[in-house]
Amino acid sequence: MQNVIVYIALCMAVAFLLKKFVFKKKKKGNCGDGNCGCG
Repeated sequence: MQNVIVYIALCMAVAFLLKKFVFKKKKKGNCGDGNCGCG
């Protein structure tokens, strides 16, 4: 049972890191001036 909990926590952490890096790359690509097309 503990192994299942550890694997779930690991998957959540990896998913969080991947999502964070994906969003960071998208912002870098779309925001040359830091405005992101807002306003």
